[in-house]
Amino acid sequence: MKLFLKGERCYTEKCAIEKRNVPPGQHTKLRRAKLAGYGLQLREKQKVKRIYGVLEDQFRRYFEAAERQRGITGETLLQLLERRFDNVIYRLGLATSRAQARQLVRHGHFLVNGRKVDIPSYSLSAGDVVTTRPTSLKAPAILHALEEVKGRGVPEWLTLDAEQASGRVLSLPTREQINLPVQEQLIVELYSK
Repeated sequence: MKLFLKGERCYTEKCAIEKRNVPPGQHTKLRRAKLAGYGLQLREKQKVKRIYGVLEDQFRRYFEAAERQRGITGETLLQLLERRFDNVIYRLGLATSRAQARQLVRHGHFLVNGRKVDIPSYSLSAGDVVTTRPTSLKAPAILHALEEVKGRGVPEWLTLDAEQASGRVLSLPTREQINLPVQEQLIVELYSK
């Protein structure tokens, strides 16, 4: 399944999923067993982990935090993951992929409410302002990403000022605003066993 992990490459014909979408191995013509139950649940969890670049222990902590909060656990889980600093940088279009956003955050290229934050898992809340440091405004990676975001767009829960390479979190994302091919209910069922 295409998870858009490689940034702009996923939108071109160079995408590996579109070029060669067969299972690995010599005997690719053989039929594979259909997934059911646990296999489907595990696949959904792995898909979300890979999309957001989160390891197992950290993902479990996100799930436990979502379980403690009021509301639908699956939607809350996706909301917590969407509010990660590296994901917000990617969604604003200041990076071409979440992996690149993570690296730019770790290298200290961005400020949150005027303070330097270099933790990719930092959770943003409504009203937070993300700005690019003045020394990083000319960084080729950020300039290239800003050119590319014009075609991709920015979600409704964020606003982008392309001139200043900054953005604001208007509100917390709803499930309708998170356009991922994920069935979060399967993840909840997996962890509820």
